Amino acid sequence: MDIGSLDFQQARIKQVVFKSRLRSVLYGVREPDSSLFSVRENPLGQWVSSTLAPRFGLAPEVRSLERVLQQMLRHGQQLVDQYQRGQIEDARTGLEQIDAYAAEIDALLQRLEQRPAA
Repeated sequence: MDIGSLDFQQARIKQVVFKSRLRSVLYGVREPDSSLFSVRENPLGQWVSSTLAPRFGLAPEVRSLERVLQQMLRHGQQLVDQYQRGQIEDARTGLEQIDAYAAEIDALLQRLEQRPAA
């Protein structure tokens, strides 16, 4: 399986969509969706397991990306929990950590994009 730059760009878009959906929940535009925080149901998580992991195997960047993605999804769920408890400003402030996770994921994607496959 060959992964091109278009595939990596699609992964980045999936991450932006996650952040956008989470912001929409924290700003009252949409209802929370539990699939948003499930690695198996999250579009980026699905891409990692179906496309990235088979191509790069046990590369440390893949394992790191999986770990950071899980942390980002867990943190996102915590922000929604805060929002639902009425801690709206705290939840919205927590989006900064989501952006930090996203930046880390993007850096890992860039490293993998430049790396030869396993």
